[in-house]
Amino acid sequence: MKATAKAHTNIALIKYWGKRNESIILPTNSSLSLTLDGFYTTTSVHFSEEYTQDKFILNERVVEGEQYRRVSGFLDLIRQQAGKSLYAAVDSINEVPTAAGFASSASGFAALAAAGTKAIGLNMSDRELSALTRQGSGSACRSIYGGFAEWEMGAEEGGSDSYAVPIAPAEHWDLRVAAVVLSSTAKKVSSRAGMKRTVETSPFYQGWLNSIPTDMSQIKEGIKERDFQKVGEVAEANCLKMHATTLGANPPFTYWHDTTMTVMQTVRDLREKGIPAYFTIDAGPNVKVLYLPENEKVIEKTLRNIPGVADIRLSRPGQGVTYL
Repeated sequence: MKATAKAHTNIALIKYWGKRNESIILPTNSSLSLTLDGFYTTTSVHFSEEYTQDKFILNERVVEGEQYRRVSGFLDLIRQQAGKSLYAAVDSINEVPTAAGFASSASGFAALAAAGTKAIGLNMSDRELSALTRQGSGSACRSIYGGFAEWEMGAEEGGSDSYAVPIAPAEHWDLRVAAVVLSSTAKKVSSRAGMKRTVETSPFYQGWLNSIPTDMSQIKEGIKERDFQKVGEVAEANCLKMHATTLGANPPFTYWHDTTMTVMQTVRDLREKGIPAYFTIDAGPNVKVLYLPENEKVIEKTLRNIPGVADIRLSRPGQGVTYL
């Protein structure tokens, strides 16, 4: 009973920031993302009666501690769905910097969910797989799909209506993303801890929630019309509002580094010179820059010349989960 799946990470254009239910990961707001072809995880899952416990290998190293517990706990959900009690060996290769704000858990849990359910014999629809994946990592539920996807927050207490749905396929629009790598080290405040602190203590948080429906409506309209300015402006403003909530938390914190600010200003400078580009930042210091294909060379060159930038990774819209 073995299967292998590949899933790409995604970049949220309308951010997911906060949970209304921690245990089954129900968000306080809906979010929208673009799946990226440049960052992905390939995972094999093998269930066997011979195993006496789960085993997790990531990038050829045996994983223990909290990461192992999260993976084993998610395998419990798969076993529960299948009505089987077999242990599994999980072998994962992650082409994403882990815990540095590049959504490594999104591709990781999407690949784990896809491979795990297939290996144990479950035949799930994309919607069912997305709802299951959500319980491993919230943002991972969007990585089931390629192109643009919306994670609908839902209203049911049990989470039955909280899953991602496709908005537009990868082929709809060749919107490019330059991932500006400043730091691949693990961040000091995890996304989970940062969300929890912000939801519980930031006086700015309600303002963030109030702004989401308008942002969501406008960005979906922009995607449908392939209106780069509209999509870029909404995504950039939504990102800044999310990060503003962390400054109001108690104690306050930020994911940005000095170079994060420099990259943001450089993107603004590009716009002033007539080169359309917009930035967005998840829970980490690294910046993702949205641009159109015709401006790729000048944007990559400009970003590489910024002191403190370690690397630039270019992506196109990526596909959804695939089985290998």
